[in-house]
Amino acid sequence: MTPATMYVLCLLVVALALFAIDALRVDVVALILILLLTIPGRWIKGLPTPEEALAGFGSTTIIVLVSLFVLTAGVIKTGVVERLGLRLASIGSTRPLAFSRFLVLAAGLVSAFVANTVTTAVFVPLAIGASKRAKFPASKILMPIAFASILTGTMTVIGTSTNLVVAGQMNRLGLEPLGFFEMTPVGAVIAVVGMLYLLFLAPKLTPDRGSAEAEHVGSQRKFRTEVVVTPESKLVGKTLAQLGLANVMDLFVVHIRRRTSRVRHPFPTDEVRAGDEIVVEGRAQDILSVKDVAGMDIKPEAKLSAEEPSGTQKRIVEAMVLPRSSLVGKSLREAGFHEETGLTVLGVHSARAPGTSEKLSDQRLRATDVLLLQGPPEDIDDLPDSLLVLEDVSGHHPRSPRGWIAALIFAATMALGASGVLPLAIAFLAGVLAMVISRCLTAEEAYEAVDWRLLVMIAAMFAFGRAMETSGAAEWIARGIVEHVSAYGPHAVLASFFVLTIVLSQPMSNQAAALVVLPVALQTAHLLNMNPRALVIAVTFAASCSFLTPLEPACLLVYGPGRYKFSDFARVGFPLTVIMFVIAMFLVPVFWPLAMPT
Repeated sequence: MTPATMYVLCLLVVALALFAIDALRVDVVALILILLLTIPGRWIKGLPTPEEALAGFGSTTIIVLVSLFVLTAGVIKTGVVERLGLRLASIGSTRPLAFSRFLVLAAGLVSAFVANTVTTAVFVPLAIGASKRAKFPASKILMPIAFASILTGTMTVIGTSTNLVVAGQMNRLGLEPLGFFEMTPVGAVIAVVGMLYLLFLAPKLTPDRGSAEAEHVGSQRKFRTEVVVTPESKLVGKTLAQLGLANVMDLFVVHIRRRTSRVRHPFPTDEVRAGDEIVVEGRAQDILSVKDVAGMDIKPEAKLSAEEPSGTQKRIVEAMVLPRSSLVGKSLREAGFHEETGLTVLGVHSARAPGTSEKLSDQRLRATDVLLLQGPPEDIDDLPDSLLVLEDVSGHHPRSPRGWIAALIFAATMALGASGVLPLAIAFLAGVLAMVISRCLTAEEAYEAVDWRLLVMIAAMFAFGRAMETSGAAEWIARGIVEHVSAYGPHAVLASFFVLTIVLSQPMSNQAAALVVLPVALQTAHLLNMNPRALVIAVTFAASCSFLTPLEPACLLVYGPGRYKFSDFARVGFPLTVIMFVIAMFLVPVFWPLAMPT
């Protein structure tokens, strides 16, 4: 064993310990490793040069990952995801238990083309809402959703960042590039069998941790507002029950105000007429969801929308009326609130119950009342001192008018990259540029969408993978595997690498584990005259097998809302890990023969 080999193996142990104890951020640990690899390079031969160690920061893999973060932010911020969620909720509101299973399937389908962490983040609020309506614990569905997003991420090269990292290493390792759908045959079988487990067996193993309503994101204040039905609306003639305001959007209908009749208490069988003003109560995010329902408008906004130029940037905040405010005892109309501030009051939260016939603009304000305000950012910043901003809820309603543009750009980018018409990195960069030029995202929002910590960690771990090769550490580990496992045949070698990658991915990140094991797999394939691609594919599948602990980012997103314990993931995830292992052992040799091709 050379000094370089011993040094890199010691660094591997140090890295495993630092990743496991989580005393430092993962990107900080990775940068420390780069310094420990390059600084001693002038005294220890076999370590990567500074140029080799820093080459990962300029790799096409990093470009693709940056672009993917921006593209997914585009479809989220323009309201594509929000509208999709509203449609899904309307479909499943009458059968919430079946809807919960549908969410698991939908999360799995979306995750094949969108990063699993983003997919989980999108579906968690939908799952919590479904669990609340169905009166069953969210813990029964949140973990299956996270696992489903991880499971199907193995189907395409962009499904997980791990797949992208491995794909980016293929050329450097002397192998043919990883095809966009190359892993799909095996990944599809894993997805189907894994989904059956998640839908029918996993719910029996997941714990019952009570309602998740307390963890639901967002303010719990209930605002009262007026929703108007436009004359051309397709909702005219439908009953309140068919509108589903209560089930789909969690809005309580207080009463209906009509020009031709007096105020009356509504019944579910009442039909909606053109021009009806429906007075509703709900949380800020639920009221804002009305903006995405064709044929309905929030009355204060609809009344003033003609005065504002299209495309005007707006913020939405909750602001409390302080005791010293000049608004106390006055109505919004008397105070000339919009004329004085330039802001629109979308709703009012008050400790007292307003009269049933009282219009929003005529309601007299009291100290501690909370106003749901919308307007230009500069007017929000210039709010008088007598109003205290409690929460910015702008993110609950993104810029929906450009949603269709963002969806089209996202779909076109995926099609260009998957078909090979353009190289993946170029197709994704073109998509990012289109998002910014079309104003689906600002340049600042594009930069904010990127998880720079993950990218720094991945780029830095490229250097460690390189050090495993140049120092001879990969060859030393490979010879140990050959000596102790090769006698049992190539399938045993394949299995050993699968298990080794799973073990390393628990304290380390999935990407770091793959980068450490890949050079070892290639050395082993060379020594045993095996097909290196088969081992690389096995390592890629294994690196995505993150079901035993909540350390995977997608699992961390559900850890708190589901009230899970650390051991819950091992109990539910172990059978899924076994399923993935068995399928990979049978099918990887079928599609990528273990023997070296002649």
